[in-house]
Amino acid sequence: MAEFRFVTDDFAVSPQVSVKDIGAAAARGFTLIVNNRPDGEAPGQPAGAAIEAAARAAGLGYVHIPVVGRPSAGQVEAMRAAVDGAPGKVLAYCRSGARSIVTWALGQAAGGFLSTAELARRGAAAGYDLSAILDAGRAS
Repeated sequence: MAEFRFVTDDFAVSPQVSVKDIGAAAARGFTLIVNNRPDGEAPGQPAGAAIEAAARAAGLGYVHIPVVGRPSAGQVEAMRAAVDGAPGKVLAYCRSGARSIVTWALGQAAGGFLSTAELARRGAAAGYDLSAILDAGRAS
């Protein structure tokens, strides 16, 4: 089973989820699944359509914002809009969870919702080092 790592009370990230993980996500109160992984990235990876079908069957929303490398401004804004528009808890996933938390954190920093220090602290608590990406975001 995938590990859901809470970053805030209403936002968590995870390494790759399976169709079976979607029921667990629904049971934990998630209302939206955000897939930050492009289809076909690795052999054996569940197709986004299969995860979407499981999410919809469980009554959850689903958004696909595939990210390769550093997220673009458009991807950051799409993530922020998805999270802000969700009626409850959001679970975002990719291969390791790193692209998901980076995409979310850049949106939070750009919108001035959380300081870079607070974002770095929350990232570290969830097991991700955001300091380099947040420092790069300040420089650009």
